[in-house]
Amino acid sequence: MKLAFVFPGQGSQKNGMLHSLPDHPAALEVLQEAKDVIGENVLHLDTDKALKSTVSVQLSLLIASVAVSKTFKAEGVRPDFAAGHSAGAFGAAVMCGAMSFTDALEIVKLRGELMEQAFPSGYGMGVITGFDARTVYEITAAISSDENPVYPSNINAADQVTISGSIPGIKAVLDQAGQRGARTAELLNVSVPSHCPLLKSVGDSLYDKLASVHIRAPFIPYAANRTARQLRDPEQIREDLAYNVSHPVRWYEISSLLCEHGTRLLIEMSPGNVLTTLNKRTLPGARSVSVDENGLDNCLFLAKRFCS
Repeated sequence: MKLAFVFPGQGSQKNGMLHSLPDHPAALEVLQEAKDVIGENVLHLDTDKALKSTVSVQLSLLIASVAVSKTFKAEGVRPDFAAGHSAGAFGAAVMCGAMSFTDALEIVKLRGELMEQAFPSGYGMGVITGFDARTVYEITAAISSDENPVYPSNINAADQVTISGSIPGIKAVLDQAGQRGARTAELLNVSVPSHCPLLKSVGDSLYDKLASVHIRAPFIPYAANRTARQLRDPEQIREDLAYNVSHPVRWYEISSLLCEHGTRLLIEMSPGNVLTTLNKRTLPGARSVSVDENGLDNCLFLAKRFCS
């Protein structure tokens, strides 16, 4: 039986998430390194005002998840697999040794800046539950237009799919989904149209920047967002980190793949429990916990007992 660390993406952020990190030397070291790289006090990134910025959100997510994962490592817990959702892929890449935390900070900062610049307003994401991906594809194809584009994006579960695009296009799809009997159809707290073709230019720019970053073969497999495959090849990891921004995250397939390879305990790094909630519904044969929901000490206890 194997252990996986999973790293949350945008939408999991919350006010004060960096202030509530474990009071552990490994976590404090991550905060200091982030401050040195970014050149500012990172504890200013997690206020309500700051988190209106995509840059602050994605940097805060990376810092929080890496701080917690390095706390586990310092306590002698190492996973068999690492998987991240969207921006969480960078935390996973750091955890599995594919890239340095310093490089990840610089790339994630650029990623957030490029996303904000590409669509500063009027765009975002929504979520539909109760329909499969095929049904969501049919609805978006019928509604999307040049003026108000909207696309299916992340496949989070068999019956949960996100959509991305212009706010009017998203609302039209959500209204149609509601009329057709969707369990939920609502806007997400995301201000950019992530994981759809609208961000292809952002992916191209990230790939150009990542070309100068040293990506190493990971010591544990890295689960790819775009292909839902376990990667060990540095070039394939580089491509996934660059282009997951303009492609759907296939989380349902990723988590299912982890279980197919023997994973029976999944621990979600801070912040939040979004992935844990998804995994509890879709992976009945595995145990899913989150540091924020279950507590660091309890998660450490489970991991050590599980891996012994």
